[in-house]
Amino acid sequence: MRIAAALTGLAGCTLLLMAPGGASAQEDKNWETCISTTGSAATRLPACTTVIDAKSVTGRKLAGAYCIRGNDLTEKGELDAALADLNEAIRIDATYACAFNNRGRVFGFQRDYERAIADYDEAIKLNPSFAIAWNNRGDAFHHKGDLDRAIADFSEAIKLSPIYARAYGNRARAYHAKRDYELAIEDYSVQIRFTPTIMAYLGRGDVYRDGEQLDRAAADYASVIRMAPTDARGWRNRGMIRLFKGDYKGGIADYNKALEYDPADVDSWNNRGQAKMRLGDKRGAIADLRKALQLRPGLETALASLKQLGAAP
Repeated sequence: MRIAAALTGLAGCTLLLMAPGGASAQEDKNWETCISTTGSAATRLPACTTVIDAKSVTGRKLAGAYCIRGNDLTEKGELDAALADLNEAIRIDATYACAFNNRGRVFGFQRDYERAIADYDEAIKLNPSFAIAWNNRGDAFHHKGDLDRAIADFSEAIKLSPIYARAYGNRARAYHAKRDYELAIEDYSVQIRFTPTIMAYLGRGDVYRDGEQLDRAAADYASVIRMAPTDARGWRNRGMIRLFKGDYKGGIADYNKALEYDPADVDSWNNRGQAKMRLGDKRGAIADLRKALQLRPGLETALASLKQLGAAP
């Protein structure tokens, strides 16, 4: 299972790893596939394993093969195996910033943020212009609740790489957490200009929602729906905006779609039940609210609404 997170690792780490001299054509091909930044884990992993097992490279190159394989294992969620590879990369070459960065990612996914930050510190010490390490350390600080240090690190990553879309998105999340909606919107807008992802539109939509710019929030969630019509998040988030605006029929229509694609979402059942209650659909409201309670026993809003409807949980 691929891990989804704000952290990044492989990109830009291996550009200095040149092909080994005096190697066979097949060895060259395995090496080139292993260090490819445009390939996928499906091709890199076996190629790097072949390079490692054959010992066809040494020193920094061998550390690179372990580092890349460790990164791809991290993306697959195989964290113990990834950690073993990255430890070996660092043992082989303790001056290899990328290995420290990628090991920091593993610690981050394990929620060991102190060790993650220590590795990012070392990566930055070894390569002060390593924008990815600055971004990743910022993410670790964000998880620790130190938003000011997170923003400082994201800002340094952006200074080093002004088109680093993910760093803009991460800084936007930190500004949102600080309730600085204007700067959060500004950063999400830059991220969307560079890389218009679902998460960027969801993030900016959430900032617009919290800043009570409901029409703009609805527009961003509509963009998510256009980009990923089977992703429940766009539907349920726009459904919430429609309920906020008193458009209960429209909200129910969106929640119908949200539940089609994510039938285990408690909030969609509860909110659709609330909308049905306001439209006088008592039977439908009771059914939805009971389903919400089935999924999350003790949900206070559902219990209160059922009581108001004169129905048992």
